[in-house]
Amino acid sequence: MIRLLVGLVALIALATSALAADPVEVGIGYLRRAGVKQTLSLVEQPAENDGVAGARLAIEDNNTTGKFLNQHFTLEEVHLKQGEDAAQAALALADRNIGFIIADLPADALLKAADAIRDRGAVLLNAAATDDRLREEDCRANVIHVAPTRSMLADALAQYLVWKQWKRWLMVVGSHPEDKLYADAIRRAAARFGAKIVQERVFEDTGGARRTDSGVSLIQRQMPVFTQQAPAYDVLVAADESEVFAPYLPFRTWDPRPVAGSAGLEPKSWDAAHDQWGAVQIQNRFVKLNSRHMTALDMQAWTAARMVGEAASRVNSGDRKALLDFIKSPDFSVAAFKGQGLSLRSWNLQLRQPILLADGRMVVSVSPQQGFLHQVSELDTLGVDQPETKCKLH
Repeated sequence: MIRLLVGLVALIALATSALAADPVEVGIGYLRRAGVKQTLSLVEQPAENDGVAGARLAIEDNNTTGKFLNQHFTLEEVHLKQGEDAAQAALALADRNIGFIIADLPADALLKAADAIRDRGAVLLNAAATDDRLREEDCRANVIHVAPTRSMLADALAQYLVWKQWKRWLMVVGSHPEDKLYADAIRRAAARFGAKIVQERVFEDTGGARRTDSGVSLIQRQMPVFTQQAPAYDVLVAADESEVFAPYLPFRTWDPRPVAGSAGLEPKSWDAAHDQWGAVQIQNRFVKLNSRHMTALDMQAWTAARMVGEAASRVNSGDRKALLDFIKSPDFSVAAFKGQGLSLRSWNLQLRQPILLADGRMVVSVSPQQGFLHQVSELDTLGVDQPETKCKLH
């Protein structure tokens, strides 16, 4: 009996000691670009906390699980001002022992930041840049891509249009570099899935005012004229990442045809209307906290932070190398309210994920579509597959 009592006291003492131990601290950085991109629609203007609000919610979720494992997660936010160097900001975070940095940066700034912190052992989680070159010829071993690529988005849209037998496309391309990159992805998707671009037209950005008192009547006359006399087509596909003209196309084309791409039916990683696979739960929580709907950037940032939290809970460690090794391993997946676990492509560190096709009010479909098969994962029918990759991680 005495031995039993002594044993119980020892166990209680050990448990009390464990509970009293300081939690393992896991710091995550958030590096935001300067300025907020404006939209043509007044109801779609991005919030000042676009993206970072998703990361903050994920930190709460990480800490909900972390308290049972004696882990504590923090988010350190850096909002770049105009002209500030992203590489220096990333270095400063890495020097403060921040091992994972969620990055909302354009492609060139992202690459500079990744190269700057390479010797620090820190990792960037790309939450915003969709450029395929970041996963291909310009890939980096210390950059994990949570945002989908342009090719993934274009393939998701193409699969649905082909499934619908809308195989003849009129493509309208903006005059900015990013518009042309999206157009390249659409051309690739058309060739890949058996669609035909019957004609391409370029909409030149003349730099005029987007909103004027006579704007509605002017656009109502301009868009039908711009789209008339086209060869027979099933759907107009717009490549307008700069948002100069595409939102003006629906219901204004010369021929009564649906619009897709940068307006109408849009491929997205997330949409405020998404309500399947438990998504209503996170949508409601996000609205309660932020008094607005969750955007694709919010969800990409949430997923990035949750990837770190999921790895920490699975390996029961805060060691950055252990976390990174697990995230890159075949055993890793993260739940993101999309019907299946999301995992990492080993050849270019791109997160596999379904793509939503939304019209602004409802989610119309989710790609990959049925019938588009793959020997490893149907998700790998979206974007650059392993046999096609130009990435050489080092």
